Amino acid sequence: SAQLEIGLAATDYIESGATTGKAGLLENEPRLDYSGGASCPSLLLEPSRTNFIKYSEYLGGNSLSGSISFTYNDSTSPEGLDNAALVSVTSANDRLQPFFSAVNGLLCISIFVKHTGTNFITQLNTFNSGDSSLYGAFANVTSSGVTFSSYQSGYDSADFVDYGNGWFRIYVVCQSTTGLTYAQWRPSANDVAISYPCYGFQAEEGSYPTSYIPNHSGGSVTRGADVCGDAGDASTFNDSEGVLYTEIASLTDDNDGSKSISISSGAYSNNIIIQYTTNTNQIVFKTSPSYTTPIFQSYNVSDITENSKIAFKYKSNDCSFWHNGVKLGSVSSFTPFSSGTLTELNFNRGDGNEKFEGKIKQILYFPTALTDSECIKLTTL
Repeated sequence: SAQLEIGLAATDYIESGATTGKAGLLENEPRLDYSGGASCPSLLLEPSRTNFIKYSEYLGGNSLSGSISFTYNDSTSPEGLDNAALVSVTSANDRLQPFFSAVNGLLCISIFVKHTGTNFITQLNTFNSGDSSLYGAFANVTSSGVTFSSYQSGYDSADFVDYGNGWFRIYVVCQSTTGLTYAQWRPSANDVAISYPCYGFQAEEGSYPTSYIPNHSGGSVTRGADVCGDAGDASTFNDSEGVLYTEIASLTDDNDGSKSISISSGAYSNNIIIQYTTNTNQIVFKTSPSYTTPIFQSYNVSDITENSKIAFKYKSNDCSFWHNGVKLGSVSSFTPFSSGTLTELNFNRGDGNEKFEGKIKQILYFPTALTDSECIKLTTL
C-alpha cells in the first residue's frame, strides 16, 4: 500500500489499479457551505480564483523577514485536521511576504488565525516593487471578533468570518499596482512578542474572498468556476402562470457583475428572471426584452449577502415580486407565454451569461400562481 501524494500530511489510502485514483471533490460533486454554524448547508457557486501564495500551509516555504518561525501540525485547523501551524514572533518586523507576478487592481489577502486567550493586533497589506506605498489594514483580534483600522495608504474593504473555537478568517482587500506584487502578513503589528495558531494563507485577485484554495505546489493554484446545470423540460413549467422561488445569498454586495436565476426557453428571450444586479444591494425581476409585455422592476434591499427568500409570481395581468415576506411591487399588464415556451430552469439569464455566483439553499417552482397570503408565508424568513 505505497502512496505518493503532494501535501504536508498523508491522506486516506487511495487504492489504484489500471486507472488513476482520485481523492477529494470529484468533477460533478457539489460544494456545500456550512458557514455560520448552519445545520442545513447552501450550495456554493463561486467564480474561478487563483491562490498566488506558493505554500499556503507550509508558510515557512515563502519569503520571510525577521525572526518569524512556525511549528507545523501544532493544533487542529478549521479543516478539522491537525495541520495548523503555531506562528511565533517578537516584533512587527517579523513578517511573511511572498511575492508573485504583478496583480494590477484589487487583491484580497486572507488568513485563518486563532484567539487562544490573548488579544493581538496583526496586519495584512500589499505593496509592489514599482510602488513604495503600503496598502492594508491592522486587525485587532479579540475573543468576540475582529476590528480593523487603516495602515498608511488604507484599504478597500476588510472583514472576518467566525469559524468557531476561537478561529477567525480575516481578510483585507487592497490595491495592487505595477511590478512584483507582495502579500505581506505581520503576525504582531504592535511589537508584542506572541505565539498563536494560524492556517491557510491566501492572496487572490478580486474584491472579496472566496473559499480557501490549498496550495502546496510551489506555484499558483487555480480553482475552476462552479457551474450548476439546467433542469426541467417543457412539461415542468406552466406558460400561463406560476411562481419561481429562490432562497439565496450573493457572495458580495458590490458591482462585480449581474447574477441571475431564470426559467427560460434556453435563450435570452421568453424568460422569467430573478437577478442581483451590478448596483449595490439591488434585486431586479424581469422578462426578456423580446417578450410581448416586458417587465423590468428593480428594488433596493438591505443586504444581498444575507440569506433571502425571493419569489416572482406571474399570471395574466397579475405579476408580483416578494422579498423576505414583503411584497415589493406588482405589474398588472402581463401576457402569458405561448404553450411550450418555457423549457428549463437556469442558473443564469437563459443563454449562459450572468451566471449565478453565491449560496443557494433552495429553488422551488410552483406551476400555479400563489395567493398573496401564500407568498407571504413562502418568503418570510
